[in-house]
Amino acid sequence: MRDRNTNGSGEPARSVGAPLDLNLLRTFLTVHRTGSFTAAARLLGLSQPTVTTQIRSLERQLGHELFERQARGVTPAPHADELAARIVRPLDELAAVAGPADGADDAPAEPVHLAGPAELLSRCVLPGLSPLVDAGVRLRITPGLTEPLLEDLRAGRHDLVIATFRPRGRALTALPLTDEEFVLVTSPTQADRLASSDQTERLTSPAQAERLTSPARAERPGTPARLQAALHAVPLVAYAEDLPIVRRYWRHVFGGRLVRQPEVTMPDLNAVKAAVVGGTGFTVLPRYLCAAELASGSLVLLHDPEDPPINTSFLVQRPGTSGNPHVAVVRDHLLAAARDW
Repeated sequence: MRDRNTNGSGEPARSVGAPLDLNLLRTFLTVHRTGSFTAAARLLGLSQPTVTTQIRSLERQLGHELFERQARGVTPAPHADELAARIVRPLDELAAVAGPADGADDAPAEPVHLAGPAELLSRCVLPGLSPLVDAGVRLRITPGLTEPLLEDLRAGRHDLVIATFRPRGRALTALPLTDEEFVLVTSPTQADRLASSDQTERLTSPAQAERLTSPARAERPGTPARLQAALHAVPLVAYAEDLPIVRRYWRHVFGGRLVRQPEVTMPDLNAVKAAVVGGTGFTVLPRYLCAAELASGSLVLLHDPEDPPINTSFLVQRPGTSGNPHVAVVRDHLLAAARDW
C-alpha cells in the first residue's frame, strides 16, 4: 500500500516525530496476524475502510510500506515483521491487564467457536463438554476439513480449530493435542474368510500380489505379503477415491504403494466404519473411532504392527490474548481432556 508524496514520488510521506497511536498498532497487529484487512475488521469490530485508513496512517508515520495486497488477503513486508516482533508482547500484556471493556463483566461472554474433524468432535470432544457448559461456557461447533477451517480461523470465524496437521507460518499458534493411531480392520465374517485354510493361495496368484505394492518392496523380508495378497480379493471401503488414509497405512506398514481402487467411498469415517461392521470389506480407521467395536468383536484387527502409523492433531488459535476469556477455558479443557482420548 503506497501513498504519493507531495513531490509526486512513490515514496510514502513521513510524519516525523509523531507519536504512534496504540489503536493503530492494535489494528496493524491484527492485520499482521490474520493476513486480511477484512478479517481484522471483523475481529476489531471496525469497518474494512476504517482498517485500511488506519494502516495507511501508520505507514505514513513510519515511512514504510507494511503490507502488499495479494489475490487473497495481504502479505507483510519485512518492516511489518520487524514491527510485529517488537510490539506483540507489550500489546498482548496490555490487553490482558486492561481486561474487558466497561460493563462487559456484567454481560455473558460470547460463544466460543470451535471447529475440527467431524469424527474427532463427535467421538472425543462432544462427550466431554459437560464441565464447560456447567461453568457457563457457550459453544458453537463446526465440523470440517482442516484447510478451510484454518482459513476461517485466520478470518476470525473460529476461535479454536483442531487441525490434522500443524499449520505453516507464524499467523497461527498450534499446540500438539493428541496422537491418533491408524488400524487395519474388517468384520468377523471377512476375517474368517481370510483365515480359512490356505485362503491366500486360493484368493490370488503371485502376480496379483506383486501388483499390490511396488515390485521392489513386495517381497521384502518381514512384509506380510500374504495378507496383502489376500486383501486384493476383499472389497475396500475408503474415505475418498485417492485413499489418503489407506495409502498412508500401506506405505508406513507394508513399505509399498497400494495400487487399487476402492469399491465403496464415503467422506465420513463413521459411515465407512458402519459399512465394514456390516460386512462390507476392509478399511483403515483411527483407533479411537473403532475402539468400542474392536472391544466388542464387531470389528477385527487384521494386523498389529510394532510401529503403527500415527498422526498428531493440533489445537490451533490466533496468537495473542482473546477478548473472550472462555476461549482460554475451552483450550485448557481440551488440552487436559485429550490425554485420555
